[in-house]
Amino acid sequence: QVLLVESGGGSVQPGGSLRLSCAASGYTYSRCCMGWFRQAPGKEREGVAAICSFNAISSSTSYADSVKGRFTISRDNAKNTLYLQMNSLIPADTGMYYCAAASDYVPPFSGGRYNYWGQGTQVTVSS
Repeated sequence: QVLLVESGGGSVQPGGSLRLSCAASGYTYSRCCMGWFRQAPGKEREGVAAICSFNAISSSTSYADSVKGRFTISRDNAKNTLYLQMNSLIPADTGMYYCAAASDYVPPFSGGRYNYWGQGTQVTVSS
């Protein structure tokens, strides 16, 4: 059984930084995608960043235009943990952030193609 547990959310002022973590257990796919999605109140869920592995060696990253240059996604395979480093945060980044994992290579921001989801961690950017 795959379990995803996010942590690292919180409240921060505009311009600040946060690092989200997603600890994955029972997830051992070499050809797969893991991603971060967010949902603000009254808005649809959107993909923020994803990292897709074609095999044990090569991978690619994808970012939403709104976070390019500010957010960095990474994965530590030894720790089976996914990260999202968020810098230069702005109020529009506020929302519930979810970690998601797919059991195969999928379109990075097609949320419906991800098999597993975490419970979410809240990020609030406000002065």
